[in-house]
Amino acid sequence: MRTRLQLRDVTKPLGQAAVGALTIGILRAARHFDPTKTANLFARITRSIGPMMREQKIGRANLTAAFPEKSPAEIETILAGVWDNLGRVGAEFAHLDHIWNYDPARPKASCIEIDRRSYELFTQLRLDGKPALIFASHLANWELPALAAVAHGSDTAILYRRPNIASADRIIQDMRAVKMGTLIPAGRDAPLRLAEALKSGQHVGMLVDQYLTNGVEVTFFGRKTRANPMLARLLRQIECPIHGVRVIRLPGQRFRGELSEEVKPVRDAAGQIDIQGTMQAVTSVIEGWIRGYPDQWLWLHRRWR
Repeated sequence: MRTRLQLRDVTKPLGQAAVGALTIGILRAARHFDPTKTANLFARITRSIGPMMREQKIGRANLTAAFPEKSPAEIETILAGVWDNLGRVGAEFAHLDHIWNYDPARPKASCIEIDRRSYELFTQLRLDGKPALIFASHLANWELPALAAVAHGSDTAILYRRPNIASADRIIQDMRAVKMGTLIPAGRDAPLRLAEALKSGQHVGMLVDQYLTNGVEVTFFGRKTRANPMLARLLRQIECPIHGVRVIRLPGQRFRGELSEEVKPVRDAAGQIDIQGTMQAVTSVIEGWIRGYPDQWLWLHRRWR
């Protein structure tokens, strides 16, 4: 037993180094190929390999519970779309530095489209001189909301989770840093750094749709789960507007960016921000987004436990 543990301790860093090197190689190579053709290729690969992975079973169980009215065939169709989307996200990551090319003067020539109201809200956030909390979810390409903020002139700090492999983390952070504002890794000092960003007038963005063991209880698709309360706790310290950003994948390697109207926080009897109630309000917005495009959300993780 001890020998096996020692062998694992020796081989684990080697395995991580190999995966990290492979990740770096794929990302660098993908930058030299046509983004649309590469995305189509990656999508075909993940649609072929995905159903053989254990995440397929997790995704099927999640979808069946969330959409009891859908037939098994409908569930499988959604799952195929989930794997397709995941492959495209991987291919698109290599082109993050130029994928957001929205030009309000030439909207038809852009791969991004934004409706008039969302554009008005983006402009309002940029010009009002106030901090704001912006939430997003693992829908379509979840890297793009951070690009949208910077592209529209917002001074933004983004909370992100580091990959477990250090070598992969470095190249991924370099790619994100090009057009994503200030990047703050999740960790013990993250709440303090995010609060400081809000106090300085920055907009703070984060993904809020994953399970957190020590989170607050919320209802998501009719089932109890736990959400990260960080957004609501920050709001208790620095009151500011809350908005959601989602990016929808469209045919032809195009996207639509949408900024929600302000999400009003829930308050307790004393007028303070209600942490649980506010996170439920945010979670309900995200559920509405997903119901519209279920094949574009990442159903492959254990959201309910």
